[in-house]
Amino acid sequence: MVSCSRTLPYDDTTESFIHSHIADIVCILNMLVEEEPVHSLLSSVRQEVFVTISDLSYQGVHLLFGSEDRADLFCLITKSIITLPSVTTLIQLQEIMPSGSYNTECLYRQTFQAFSEMLQSLVVKDPHLENLDTIFKQMDPWLQSTKDHERERATASMAQVLKCLSRHLSLKLPLRFQRLGHLVALMALLCGDPVKEVAEKAAEGMHYLLRITLRLKYTSYDKKNHPSLRRAMKKCQELLELYSIKQFYSCPFKIAQIFEVFLNSNELCQFVMTILDSLENLKHPCTQQSAGELLLTLVKNAESRFEKVPEIMRVVCARLSIISQPRVRRQIINTVSLFISRPKYTDTVISHLLCHPVPYDRHLAELWRTLEVELPSTTWILWRLLRKLQKCHNAPTQEKMAYVAVAATDALYEVFVGNRLQAATFRLFPQLLMTLLIQIHHSIGLTMSDVAIPSGLYTEQEMSSEVTPLCFAIQSTKTLLLRTLCWQEFNIMEKNKGWTLLEGKECHLQGVSLLANALLERNHLLAHKVMYLLVPLLNRGNDKHKLTSAGFFVELLQSPVARRLPSIYSVVRLKDWLHHGNSVFKFLALKGLHYLIKHQEMRYQTFNKHQREGIRSLLPCILDLLRETDEKIVLLAIQILLQLVGTMDFTTLTAMMKTLLSLFGDVRPDVHRFSMTLFGASIKSVKYIDKKSVENQVLDSLVPLLLYSQDENDAVAEESRQVLTICAQFLKWKLPQEVYCKDPWYISPREAGAVCKFFGKKCQGKVNLLAQTLMFSKKAKLPIRRAAVLFVGLLLKYVDHSELRMKGTDWIENDLRDLLGDPEPSLRIIASRALFRVQKVGAEPDPRQSVCGLRKLMSCLPT
Repeated sequence: MVSCSRTLPYDDTTESFIHSHIADIVCILNMLVEEEPVHSLLSSVRQEVFVTISDLSYQGVHLLFGSEDRADLFCLITKSIITLPSVTTLIQLQEIMPSGSYNTECLYRQTFQAFSEMLQSLVVKDPHLENLDTIFKQMDPWLQSTKDHERERATASMAQVLKCLSRHLSLKLPLRFQRLGHLVALMALLCGDPVKEVAEKAAEGMHYLLRITLRLKYTSYDKKNHPSLRRAMKKCQELLELYSIKQFYSCPFKIAQIFEVFLNSNELCQFVMTILDSLENLKHPCTQQSAGELLLTLVKNAESRFEKVPEIMRVVCARLSIISQPRVRRQIINTVSLFISRPKYTDTVISHLLCHPVPYDRHLAELWRTLEVELPSTTWILWRLLRKLQKCHNAPTQEKMAYVAVAATDALYEVFVGNRLQAATFRLFPQLLMTLLIQIHHSIGLTMSDVAIPSGLYTEQEMSSEVTPLCFAIQSTKTLLLRTLCWQEFNIMEKNKGWTLLEGKECHLQGVSLLANALLERNHLLAHKVMYLLVPLLNRGNDKHKLTSAGFFVELLQSPVARRLPSIYSVVRLKDWLHHGNSVFKFLALKGLHYLIKHQEMRYQTFNKHQREGIRSLLPCILDLLRETDEKIVLLAIQILLQLVGTMDFTTLTAMMKTLLSLFGDVRPDVHRFSMTLFGASIKSVKYIDKKSVENQVLDSLVPLLLYSQDENDAVAEESRQVLTICAQFLKWKLPQEVYCKDPWYISPREAGAVCKFFGKKCQGKVNLLAQTLMFSKKAKLPIRRAAVLFVGLLLKYVDHSELRMKGTDWIENDLRDLLGDPEPSLRIIASRALFRVQKVGAEPDPRQSVCGLRKLMSCLPT
């Protein structure tokens, strides 16, 4: 076969014959190689096949390029030589099973040399980079073999091909070599191989590869427009002249760094991906360490020229779990740090890292915790991560929570735990705190089934039922406080069950208020930063976003610094909330107003003009809130009106007193009590010139106050007596001491009689006490009904009987008869007595009729 290929005359007829039978030749060669033993070398058949292919290649007949069959033959013959046992093993096999006249070691040397020459023949006759690409594709898996002797053969063969190509390279455009980055990385890694022979051959190949690359890039680039390229080429030329192949072997990684100047974006990505992919196969610690150093150095020098960063991140995350050496792990994580700190790639890297299952496994958690970033970049990175979460809050409400919101929350937790971005955490504390509190609000009541998890993300693991969006948000918030040295605030939250409050649907805002107050009390500088941050945030996002922000903001209005806020950010905003359809916003608005008004050393008169006008304009709205069904809103409105009662004009004051009078007897004890308190304060605030105008309102309040002094609620009863005193002072009356008796009237008839006598005489001709009192006989509370009926019976002594008979007593008797059927015995007895007294008054003769009758009788007497 070899003799034929070498002696065959190559004329047109021969060439035509060979080309017409290439398929047959390939088939025959394939059969010959397949018939050879896989684990031994017993004949020169392989050698003859390699020589035959070489001879035909020099004649322009390529048996390994061009079709699938030829590619299969190339793969087969490469495997047949590379996978032979090591030379030592082959020699041992010959000793066990003699192979005739052949010396196995000599035969192996000859066969391998023939294989190397065959590869060189493929690029000598046709020295284009496409051929190198094809050869490298076949040699690639063997260059990464875990078996030393296979790796050595592949490296030696590749070095010979590169040496040959460096001498015969054709640089006709267009120049195509698809896997240059991959080849450079692989040869650089092999330069650090623990097997000396492999490292030496790789260094030799690297030397020639640099020459090839230098010529390639010099031809491809416009030298005028690439001054940095010209400088790099000059440096390469100096290195090539200075370093021998042995010197290449001694510092291959430094030489490899030169390549990054020449490699384009795609080739750089190939370089990085090759190193990352090879880490799984690089079992020797020194080799792994060298690979990590090479990767880190390359990314540092060329970090702005990568395009396939997501793909690189994917491989990094996949490889972290198989790298056990701490130093190499550190190098890989530092590589990620370089990418993430580059603004061009920050969002890309973060987005990729957030597309992993939560909670993050220990490898990804380590990555987040140990990011090694220069100080100027730390705030940028943390801000971009924070923005990922904030965008989820600004988006319209969706059926499910975005997965990135949960992932970003967990990532923030890991970053806080690692504390590598401490300075940035302090700097962005206001934004971080409010964003996490808003995330807590959004997460309440959700499970992971309520999250839009990307398909396939959890195919290999089940999500624990204990994992919820809320648990991530709470743990991140806790860690933020601890990492920013808010130990006291954290303690306050724990002692007052603040974390539990934050997690509750109905009590979330209580937790927010507790934390805001803790921050204001213990760290007012941070609190003020949060306050100013919240000014633009209050109108963003959905209701959950706004409510959490508003709840925190309102508590911070307790600070005197709040007075510096322009009115548009304080009073005007609170006014908008007062008209909000959500009652919670109304409550927060009232709370904020209350804080603004009650600042220490700050009275209404000390407000600036805009603040005074703003608050005055809110009074009608606040008065309307007295009719709200929400008790908290009514009580807070009363509290604010108490603060402002001294500043009201007469019209507002009288309107408020009328509304307050309607709240006497409210079923909500606190509303009842504080409405009377405000009524009393209103009376005190009436100016002298207006006293006559409100006298009737004061008189109308006397009966309710008297009767509610008998209320079963001691606080309401006491407040009634105090306001009654204020009314008496207004009317310039001196109340009898019996008014202040705390015993119920029905067991203290003497005191009750004295009170009735006093008010019966004082109110005569001014107030219809009987009519007012009878209205209270229909109230729900038994003590009030009982007091009203008793009062009616006692008042009969002090009313004009003739006038009462003239108007009739039926309306009184009817109300009292209805009470005779009341289930309460004491009320029935008191009603019966009162009814008897009314009937008695009705049965009394008219004094005028008696006088007329007497006169008639006297006229009939004899004179």
